[in-house]
Amino acid sequence: MPLSMYTASVPVYVQYLSALAGVLKKAEAYCAAKKIDPNVLVTARLFPDMFALTRQVQIATDHAKGSLSRLAGVEIPSYADTEATFEDLQARIAKTLDYVQSFKPEQIDGSDDKHIVLDIHGNKFEFSGADYLMRWALPNFFFHTTTAYAILRHNGVEVGKRDFMSAQ
Repeated sequence: MPLSMYTASVPVYVQYLSALAGVLKKAEAYCAAKKIDPNVLVTARLFPDMFALTRQVQIATDHAKGSLSRLAGVEIPSYADTEATFEDLQARIAKTLDYVQSFKPEQIDGSDDKHIVLDIHGNKFEFSGADYLMRWALPNFFFHTTTAYAILRHNGVEVGKRDFMSAQ
């Protein structure tokens, strides 16, 4: 039986967004326990030319909501990208989870051959729905969730693979 587009997307986004929320919760607790200003971690980055934790979370949520919207043929909700605290980031993830979970299989399934065109800074990328999900949206989503995790781990937050994989 072939893997459905819904099964390849919605449950994956739910699992890893929930896990990301759990990792952020541990980071906030770490700051409290170590008496570290939470802003230090929220603005942390792995290297000076990389995005900070806040932007990593924003982009991860953008890929989840954007990919499902494109596959379903509905307008992508716009988020302001104004998050500056762990609380703000948790609220963004919660809002994205609510949106992701609002999709029904019949909205996503059958989008395998849908023509998806992205215009990124004047560069056009064209995909079938399946290629878009598997070769663009999910890899980008995982890149940014992994980088968010790595920023926190690099800064001493005690998280491991189990934390990255699922909410505890």
